Amino acid sequence: MKTIDDYNFENKKALIRVDFNVPLDGDFNVTDTSRIEAAKPTILKVLEDGGSAVLMSHLGRPKGKANPDMSLSHICDTVSEIIGVQVKFAENCVGDAAETAVSNLENGEVLLLENLRFHAEEEQGDQDFAKALSNHGDIYVNDAFGTAHRAHASTTIVAQFFPGNKCFGYLLAKEIKSIEKVMQTGEKPVTAILGGAKVSSKITIIENILDKVDNLIVGGGMTYTFIKAQGGKVGDSICEDDKMELALEILKQAEAKGVKVHLPVDVLAADDFDNNANTQYVDVNEIPDGWQGLDAGPKTLENFKQAILDSKTILWNGPVGVFEMENFAKGTISVGNYIDEATQKGAFSLVGGGDSVAAVKQFGFQDKVSYVSTGGGAMLESLEGRTLPGIAAILD
Repeated sequence: MKTIDDYNFENKKALIRVDFNVPLDGDFNVTDTSRIEAAKPTILKVLEDGGSAVLMSHLGRPKGKANPDMSLSHICDTVSEIIGVQVKFAENCVGDAAETAVSNLENGEVLLLENLRFHAEEEQGDQDFAKALSNHGDIYVNDAFGTAHRAHASTTIVAQFFPGNKCFGYLLAKEIKSIEKVMQTGEKPVTAILGGAKVSSKITIIENILDKVDNLIVGGGMTYTFIKAQGGKVGDSICEDDKMELALEILKQAEAKGVKVHLPVDVLAADDFDNNANTQYVDVNEIPDGWQGLDAGPKTLENFKQAILDSKTILWNGPVGVFEMENFAKGTISVGNYIDEATQKGAFSLVGGGDSVAAVKQFGFQDKVSYVSTGGGAMLESLEGRTLPGIAAILD
């Protein structure tokens, strides 16, 4: 696996695919800079070698048309601030404006190209568009894990124009190694904590990881599909009746492979999907009609704690309760604390996938786990066992 450390960028232009698809407020201020900060080490390595960096990214979903609200010019000052170098901006990513800006770029300088998705050809994976982008650099660096599952022009197609001169940036290399640690090289016992609302969205992940894990902790809304399938009463809890057979099949497969499945035994139930609803702790199999399970109960958390603290490798994907409401966040916070404790004892912990990353940030766990993945969809597809096109293009 070739990384940025395999190259010296002296007098070279690095064409770097970054993921600067960051959230902006109504005044176009960046409200979460973590993706920009994550790309900083890769950019600095190029500059410190004595080269220059041409950055390309998308922002939002402009659907192939220029949209001033989604211009990357809005984030230029923030990128400059974080990198510590005044970043130049090109008003297009291809064509005369881009070519002139690139040719004027000197060693030690950084140029940010305009939003790639202002051109429909980006998402179409167009060859000619990728070729035009390739003219902006001597070496292609992919450091955008968040888009590595897309076969777009800038993430995949462009790589073929750099035979022998393409590599992973630090961030993408770290993502690949972290997933490998969980899926292939992780020290046992390996525990996967899967939460979230639906079994259907996690089926492929569960099927793929059953051969790799020793413990499977199930939490969140998908709990109730498993419980109802086993004959429990789930009241008004979220439940996929059409996935109950599948839930039983998963339990059967897990047993056959020697994987211990930890399902909740008690839950915090509410009489409404509302932070101020009436609540009570009930047995997970005996949720009264008109009530719904919205968080893990104390006995459940005690069981989860033991499994997590005994683990050497931990994957966390999905919250175990409706953490967005303060009264139903205790379970998710507790799981975060157990993972923190296990990590301090030497376990490797990887957090990935939309909601769990949001929870980790909300409750301040990002520095207490080994690694927080930057790519939701890409992370999930990796866990499903798929080879991501953006990664395959560099390895090719």
